[in-house]
Amino acid sequence: MPTPTTSGTTSFTLSIDELIDEAFERCMISSVRSGYDLRTARRSLNILLAEWGNRGVHLWKVKSYTQNLTQGTATYNAPSDASDILEVVYRTGSGSTQQDTSMTKISRSEYINLPNKNSQGTPSQYYVDRQYVPTITLYQTPDTTGSQIFYYYVGIIEDAGAYTNDPDVYYNFIPCLASGMAYYISMKKRPELTQQLKMIYEDEMQRALVENGQRTSVHIVPSNFFPGG
Repeated sequence: MPTPTTSGTTSFTLSIDELIDEAFERCMISSVRSGYDLRTARRSLNILLAEWGNRGVHLWKVKSYTQNLTQGTATYNAPSDASDILEVVYRTGSGSTQQDTSMTKISRSEYINLPNKNSQGTPSQYYVDRQYVPTITLYQTPDTTGSQIFYYYVGIIEDAGAYTNDPDVYYNFIPCLASGMAYYISMKKRPELTQQLKMIYEDEMQRALVENGQRTSVHIVPSNFFPGG
């Protein structure tokens, strides 16, 4: 059987202006007719990307960060592009002597009810305050300078920016990005197509979110059942 001739590349994406063209075509509009069409489409794209922040953790936006700790300081700012903080470990030493200890995330209610917030010791819990720039507050307050916390956080998806830019999305989200843009634009240009385009968008988004999940080993342990037990 002959070897198929393929491109040998895996870099396909759509620039912002190509996404706008695709969305207008799906709305049965043959071309972008004015500068306002471009502006309103880019605005819709930015709103769509902001809405994706409500769709769970997008793995391509998960980043790591190391925060140096100071004795007596409990609260630290997260990076400016952070939306939420995921797993956190308390870290001491470095290289072959590095030791990471898992920490427990607690809620605002749990943190406010801690009676001795300023007591110093080894941090074992953390509370995330999701402001414009989230902060992370440790309990106990660090009793030494030189230790660290290492954590993963969810970054905010970048704005569309210039029309020649590529969107800040992973390749398997390109289909639902195009269908989402068509859905958003239809609400302003072709409302009779809105429901149909919404169904396509939600279907493609669901498939992308399932594919975006983490793959880990699953261990199934049978339970023992003893009649009459």
